[in-house]
Amino acid sequence: MELRTMRYFLAVAREENMTRAAELLHVTQPTLSKQLKSLEDELGKKLFVRHSFRIELTEEGVLLRKRAEDLVSMADKITTEFLSLDDTLGGEIYFGLAESYQIRHLAAIIKSFKSTYPDLRYHITSGATEQVTEKLDKGIVDFAVLAEEPNTDKYHYLVFPEADLWGVVMPDDCPLAEKQSVSVDDLTGLPLFCSEQGWSRDISRWCGNKIDDLHLEGSFRLSYNGSLFVKEGLGYLLTFEHLIDTSPDSGLAFRPLTPRLETKLYLIWKKYQVFTPIAQKMLGELRKRFHE
Repeated sequence: MELRTMRYFLAVAREENMTRAAELLHVTQPTLSKQLKSLEDELGKKLFVRHSFRIELTEEGVLLRKRAEDLVSMADKITTEFLSLDDTLGGEIYFGLAESYQIRHLAAIIKSFKSTYPDLRYHITSGATEQVTEKLDKGIVDFAVLAEEPNTDKYHYLVFPEADLWGVVMPDDCPLAEKQSVSVDDLTGLPLFCSEQGWSRDISRWCGNKIDDLHLEGSFRLSYNGSLFVKEGLGYLLTFEHLIDTSPDSGLAFRPLTPRLETKLYLIWKKYQVFTPIAQKMLGELRKRFHE
């Protein structure tokens, strides 16, 4: 199974059209079709369903797409790492980030770092803990940022300077907005939105045995999407402070939970990680700024 074939497969999966994919890859359509047929024969599975004007992935094709994306990303990262070994003014660094207002600290460090290393190129991907740690474990990213305590058997970590405050985003004209803070009893019976990770770890810890009294209406990985549902009057969003615009003209309000609930943010990297020169220098800068 060749890396080039994986790139061919991903192009067809993305374009859903053999002709367009062949044009983008600068190969003939018969060549592309032959490569994909060989891939299906090698795997012993049908990867595509061919319709009149488009191509659709089978279940096996969807599985391969995820694996192929990881393989190609890893191969590209290896290439850029070796190209940057002799680059004293820059190189590539990859981050996988949780959603948090505290990311501003990392952004400030990168801005300062670029003044010394102007050829630095950084890549950001976002996601929940399982998503960013999977990329870290596979070597696709150099550093990950988590909103939960890391596994110290696998990772080194730094703690961000502040913690995120949990609260409720709600319409600013609803009765709950008249309160200074919100208790678990205030939320009982209300349709609630929250990330799956936050609900199972932070909110369940906060409300203890009253978790069964709360109703999770829906879950969102991105708080912004959840806030749109709040604006439509569909429920109330449990999230970190500062992630959603709750200025006077926004139509939304944020109220902290009581008792107060905070979540620390951690920057992690794999134990025994071998960094490129620029990533090693970045780690030194991060250690200066954060608490280890």
